[in-house]
Amino acid sequence: MSLKGNIISGYVSQIYVALIGVLILPLYIRYMGAEAYGLIGFFTMLQAWFSLLDMGLTPTIGRETARYRAGASGGVEFRRLFRVLSCIFYGLAFIGGGVLFFLSEKISASWLKPVALSANDIQTALQIMAITIALRWIGGLYRGVVSGSEQIIWLSAFNVIIATLRFVVVLPVMLLYGATPFVFFWFQLLVSVIEVVGLFYKSRLLLPILGAERIGWSIEPIKPVLKFSLSIAFTSAVWILVTQSDKLILSNVLALSEYGHFTLAVLMASGIMVISGPISLAIMPRMAKLHMENMRSDLIKVYRDATQIVSVISGAAAITMFFCSETVVYLWTGDAKLAQEVSPILSLYSVGNGILSIGAFPYYLQYAKGNLKYHLFGNLGLLLFLIPLIILAAREYGAIGAGIVWVAMNAIYLFVWVAYVHYKLEPGIHLKWIMRDVLTIIFPAILIGALFEYVMLKVFHYNGNSFVYLTFFGLVVLATAILGSSYSRSIFSSKVLARG
Repeated sequence: MSLKGNIISGYVSQIYVALIGVLILPLYIRYMGAEAYGLIGFFTMLQAWFSLLDMGLTPTIGRETARYRAGASGGVEFRRLFRVLSCIFYGLAFIGGGVLFFLSEKISASWLKPVALSANDIQTALQIMAITIALRWIGGLYRGVVSGSEQIIWLSAFNVIIATLRFVVVLPVMLLYGATPFVFFWFQLLVSVIEVVGLFYKSRLLLPILGAERIGWSIEPIKPVLKFSLSIAFTSAVWILVTQSDKLILSNVLALSEYGHFTLAVLMASGIMVISGPISLAIMPRMAKLHMENMRSDLIKVYRDATQIVSVISGAAAITMFFCSETVVYLWTGDAKLAQEVSPILSLYSVGNGILSIGAFPYYLQYAKGNLKYHLFGNLGLLLFLIPLIILAAREYGAIGAGIVWVAMNAIYLFVWVAYVHYKLEPGIHLKWIMRDVLTIIFPAILIGALFEYVMLKVFHYNGNSFVYLTFFGLVVLATAILGSSYSRSIFSSKVLARG
């Protein structure tokens, strides 16, 4: 499969999913209200926390699928591993979903702070959430097989279909049956069933056909990958704590309607991580395969080229959203007051997520090498400082305080810990990576963005809320970032020379 084709198809689907979710959101708020949307935000956060049960299984099946395709394991061994992991997935889904189901009454009565919605309505919604989340999590098993097989084009098309059902088709359903959390979450449950069934059948087509050979039942297949799986499990748990603690804390600190506004800003900022997602999805199995084939130079080239792509795209998006946050929210919602309240949160989380999208790259390198100890230690250290700081900042300054801590800790991680990881894994690469693949792309774009904003505000007395301004600003920043990327320039030069 073409790596370029996988990246492009991944980007198309991820951009579509992100855009459709963002564009439809104002309609959710209009028809359901901010408080009901706060419940949707809580649902999104619960899905992230539920992945703590993953125990590293999803990335493990993805990596083992890639290894099987590279010839590192046989068909029988792989099918045995898949069977064991399937049993674990279904068992944990039942346990985790059941616990959330039975805790729904306590959560609705003691944790959330509704005004208009009744505790009974919230409890019912939470119970439907529990089943939906368990089903989506089971889909991770089959999604790992599909992505590990580098069937990214199929997976991208499937994601587009599911996103259309989840975000768009739900609107006429709510108009027909009522714009209530009950109707919304029942429909999400139906879509989750469709998603799991589709992924199940696709993964079955990709599994090795054994003929008359018996797979058998044994826990032995899981033992060779147990260390890797548990390493991912622990780092994933730490990662969830790192990225979701602020959302959990604020769900208890803020009123449900205010939490809806906070979720609104975080959702927009999460688009930065969404647009970097297809890169990791495409390069992780490819880098694992290159490492198995002992093709180090090719692995490093993929790693550095992908870093530049993310620096260009995620960097430009983060810079644009930082400088134009109020304009973005206003154009999105049409509510000037809401834009003024939400824009500072959006600015902070955009910067934090932009840094995070680049700081995540050493994880991909460790994933390919099958050794996640540095990622584990780094995130654990980050967590020890992040959690207490977020608790203090959120309780004193609300979402703004949490956002400031988020930016600061991600910056420290990128400039300190990532340097150490590169030193241990690939000595001599870090200065080239941080200077040529990150800073020479990001810094000029920041300077141009700041200059552009200053000129418009001071010279032309621009007062915001212009789609033309936002588009032009984003294109200028993106063009500057592209010019700073040696990878982008080499592609452009090769195209020009080919035509010449």
